[in-house]
Amino acid sequence: MKLISDDFKHNELLNAKFSYRKGNVSPHIKWEDAPTDTKSFAISCNDPDAPVGDWIHWLVCNIPQDVNEIPQGGPIPGAELKNDYGQKGYGGPAPPSGTHRYFFRVFALNTEKLEDINKRNFMQKVKEHTIDSAEIIGLYKA
Repeated sequence: MKLISDDFKHNELLNAKFSYRKGNVSPHIKWEDAPTDTKSFAISCNDPDAPVGDWIHWLVCNIPQDVNEIPQGGPIPGAELKNDYGQKGYGGPAPPSGTHRYFFRVFALNTEKLEDINKRNFMQKVKEHTIDSAEIIGLYKA
């Protein structure tokens, strides 16, 4: 699989409009070459450089198998879960200092729907059903 964006290139800076305090708009993402037996997709975005540890910015599951792109700002197909800001949906970068990495990942799953899923068990349930995945990293500087 491959994950790309019209809004940023791998390991390049994200525009301020994608940050939490200056627009909080989710960037465009598109995935290609998913396995033919994919039944749904899930998306995560996290910042492993956060002072408190791995900060969750975005979790989406139950994206239909015929979807392969999310436009800038949505709409978001599937179910958005709470992020570490305590809000459902996308929560953009807001590093206290320095440059942080934001790992956008898409997962091709072998199930149509993940049940009883939340922020705490998202990765465990996704990993149980992942048949392929891809990532792109965006950077943001405070």
